[in-house]
Amino acid sequence: MNKNRLSVAIFLLAVAIVVVNLWNPLKDNNDRTNGVKTSKTEDSTSALAKEGKPAPDFRLSTLDGKKMNLSDYKGKKVILNFWATWCPPCKAEMPHMQKFYAENKEEGVEIIAVNLTNMDHGIDGIHEFIKDYELTFTVPLDEDGQIGKQYQAITIPTSYVIDTEGVIAKKIVGPMDEGMMEGLIKGIE
Repeated sequence: MNKNRLSVAIFLLAVAIVVVNLWNPLKDNNDRTNGVKTSKTEDSTSALAKEGKPAPDFRLSTLDGKKMNLSDYKGKKVILNFWATWCPPCKAEMPHMQKFYAENKEEGVEIIAVNLTNMDHGIDGIHEFIKDYELTFTVPLDEDGQIGKQYQAITIPTSYVIDTEGVIAKKIVGPMDEGMMEGLIKGIE
């Protein structure tokens, strides 16, 4: 009987989380993209990421303080991943992502692993995670959570496969392995 009540409580909590996330749509944020003013035509914070549509551009800082834009990677096949250090499925997929990246970066494949910093345990923990997993792909920091919201990273890991034209080919919720990444990347131009 207690197991049934616990199951119902967990289910209701999950439904409540989804409803809250859907009820509070992404705000316009006064034509700003993560602190960088943009024009109306460049503003991507109001557009949610969707398969078959151009990937909304963003500008974030990496751990070493460098700025990066998603649009800088146009012309390459991109796996855009959202993760946090405390997430067990994220931990499970990182070695696969690193191995896939090492084997495919010379073929024009990029991995951008956006850390949901606003949900994580601090910059030192992120540095340690990257060192422990020997990650060499780009890791930008979503410090205020706006990019994660825009890309609907409600459950993590959440990943997007983006083609060479900057269009979202596929959204994946949950961890990936090398075989899955290989198939997803081969399926796009």
